[in-house]
Amino acid sequence: MSDVDSFLAARDFLLARRERYTEAYDGFRWPTLDRFNWALDYFDPMARGNDAVALWIVRDDDTERRHTFREMAERSDHVAGALARLGAKRGDRLLLMLSNVVETWETMLACMKLGVVVIPATLQLGPDDLADRLARGDVRHVVTTAEGARKLAPLGGDYTRLVVAGDAPGWTSYEAATAAPVAFPAGETRASDPLLLYFTSGTTARPKLVLHTHASYPVGHLSTMYWIGIRPGDVHWNISSPGWAKHAWSSVFAPWNAGAASLVFDYARFEPRRVLDALVRCGVTTLCAPPTVWRMLVGEDLARWSVALRDAVGAGEPLNPEVIERVRHAWGITVRDGYGQTETTAMVGNSPGQPVKLGAMGRELPGYHIALLDADGHEADHGEIAIPLDARPLGLMVGYIGDEQRTAAATAGGYYRTGDIAERDGEGYITYVGRADDVFKSSDYRISPFELESALDEHALVAEAAVVPSPDPKRLSVPKAYVTLRAGTEPSAETALTLFQFVHERLPGYKRIRRLEFADLPKTISGKIRRVELRAREAERHAASTGDGAWGARAPGEFWEQDFPALHTPAAAGDG
Repeated sequence: MSDVDSFLAARDFLLARRERYTEAYDGFRWPTLDRFNWALDYFDPMARGNDAVALWIVRDDDTERRHTFREMAERSDHVAGALARLGAKRGDRLLLMLSNVVETWETMLACMKLGVVVIPATLQLGPDDLADRLARGDVRHVVTTAEGARKLAPLGGDYTRLVVAGDAPGWTSYEAATAAPVAFPAGETRASDPLLLYFTSGTTARPKLVLHTHASYPVGHLSTMYWIGIRPGDVHWNISSPGWAKHAWSSVFAPWNAGAASLVFDYARFEPRRVLDALVRCGVTTLCAPPTVWRMLVGEDLARWSVALRDAVGAGEPLNPEVIERVRHAWGITVRDGYGQTETTAMVGNSPGQPVKLGAMGRELPGYHIALLDADGHEADHGEIAIPLDARPLGLMVGYIGDEQRTAAATAGGYYRTGDIAERDGEGYITYVGRADDVFKSSDYRISPFELESALDEHALVAEAAVVPSPDPKRLSVPKAYVTLRAGTEPSAETALTLFQFVHERLPGYKRIRRLEFADLPKTISGKIRRVELRAREAERHAASTGDGAWGARAPGEFWEQDFPALHTPAAAGDG
């Protein structure tokens, strides 16, 4: 059996068992690949003469363009020829900094065909982040917009420059360079050759540089295809921005592995009602969106939109049960949670047709064995999510480029360690607890920020919340919530009391939120909350006593539970 036949057999096995989880999990095996180039060996033959829609782009002005599989294959040949003529060669690294435009997909395919390594980047990057990517990424070629060219200009650098849909001094026009077909050297691609270098979002430290191969993401995302439940001919929408791994997950490989159309909305600003209108107008059948987007969508009266959705999933951070219930009530479908990292493909998920336990991420996905490691490194029912390396899944990264020490730490003891804490029940369902760095102790109780945040998120006044430890002389630390309110809500003492009472009714005494501050939450460029910054803020603020019995200093808009006598009734006393 050829390598491509092995890939297709593995894909077809999962497609045929879409709602038969046990059979799919027990019987799936990753294909054995030696020489494999997903773009040349799979995509081009699949696209030959194929006029089904591969990419459907809706723009901010409501215009749209549909690109067929045949067109994407042919156009990517043009781009590959242009890059080769400009000096791009196998192993070179190319910074791809574009929005949701067709050039993003055709350049990705072109680089695969040439053996050029892609470093996806978002146009939102600032000078320091760009300089870091150019240097650590060892960039030899850049494809970006005129805006991106302006950002890069002060940084210098010796690399090939292609500008899309605009002009910039010293840059070659992408449109002119790719207008005519030019032969390019395809060469031989090993499945283990490098394909993608991703800078992580950097929620706790400097972004890591993650290496993936021609197998680990294109083929590894068979698990993602299975989790989402994408079928051939579907219209799949992944609400994500280029530059981050989730875009490759569900806007490129998962839908195209299934032969489905990838829909994107290239908007300047997210507006829930316009997104919902597009869902209906485009007949979207499968939808993937991060929890932040789902929380914004459920702020609307969803029942007003008659959607064609069959499957809906959430990823990036755990989904709150309240969001799942609102969508189920309005549309009769269950938003299914899933879990993975930039370093992996989808590892855990609630797969199609299976019972969903609210709050749980789901079960191990086909091709993955998940261990939970306790503090001593032993497998347990509660601990750090880890992948045994003796059953290494195809979707796991090679390692962290330029950081052998971090790679060694992440793979110590025969496991890849994710840094996330979870617990598993008797039926195999895994529930996310939090990042190992985020979980903290209060009065000797172990506190999961996510559980407290989920309780707050259920309140209609809360847009987002983040819980961190706030130093306390009696309990070592107490849970403090940073809360962003929905538009039109007053950040007052009355609002604080309302939220304190709300969560006190839903959480046991030892998990009570003791402090609350109304504020905007610090985030990475990819939209993930930087709790590390909030923890540092608390540590600095409460570093020492003022000497009069008070502990630290309060910020404007901060309230403590002792400010409200109504909270200190016997019924609310909890653990004191």
